[in-house]
Amino acid sequence: MAWFRKDKRPRQPLRQRLEIPPDTWEKCEQCAHTDLREKFARNLNVCPSCGFHRRIRAIEYVNILLDDGTVEELEGDLRSTDPLKFPDYPARLKKAHANAGDEDAILTVSGALGGMPVNVGCMDFAFMGGSMGSVVGEKIARLGQRSLERKYPLVLISASGGARMQEGVLSLMQMAKTSAVLAQLADRRIPYVSILTNPTTGGVSASYAMLGDAILAEPGAVIGFAGPRVIKQTLGQDLPEGFQTAEFLMDHGMVDRVVPRHDLKRTVGTLLRHMSGKPAATGWAAS
Repeated sequence: MAWFRKDKRPRQPLRQRLEIPPDTWEKCEQCAHTDLREKFARNLNVCPSCGFHRRIRAIEYVNILLDDGTVEELEGDLRSTDPLKFPDYPARLKKAHANAGDEDAILTVSGALGGMPVNVGCMDFAFMGGSMGSVVGEKIARLGQRSLERKYPLVLISASGGARMQEGVLSLMQMAKTSAVLAQLADRRIPYVSILTNPTTGGVSASYAMLGDAILAEPGAVIGFAGPRVIKQTLGQDLPEGFQTAEFLMDHGMVDRVVPRHDLKRTVGTLLRHMSGKPAATGWAAS
């Protein structure tokens, strides 16, 4: 029986190399937790391990807040120019357009939130650090004017490093310009909700970001005017731990409430209906 004497050779393990796309995994910037990109996306880019709110794009905030099929972009044709002939500014703008895919650092839209018409402006940190230039100020002013004409509530979501240095005093003028429009909204008793995300600093925090009838902030958001080092050098003393976080500002009366991203739509909708004196839409309270 030849088969009884068959040589027993060790089997070679079957090895198959699986190619995993490099963008399949993402890492939390706070705790270094690594997970599937899809899982982060399903969780609204909030870390499932530590709850850190990662930075997201303007259109993502719009999709979180507004009802499906109601979003209409406004003033999408406005473009930044180079009024002061600042060195390399046109090239910086071109690069920002290519990287961010947007026309400027803010997206303004109209839509419905729980069936209620609203105007929303959302800054995008991906475009030159969300810096506020003439276009940003003009789009906010026009959005505010639209709210005045139609008596729609206004929501502004801030994510900015401050004024755009390449536009000099023209950028600083936007602080007064936007504040003047918001004052008209206050006179007409048209609700304005300001939402502060990470970061909200500089001229933005010194103007329209802190003028809301209600000021909300995402957990852990950095909010302030100048950086900690500048403040420490100016005051000549040590600063409290985390003094520029949303939680610290809420404890000291500068922010009304810290709202996780998952609760943002429901919280803003409840506030706007309360301030407008409108009843809740059918099924809204349970959503």
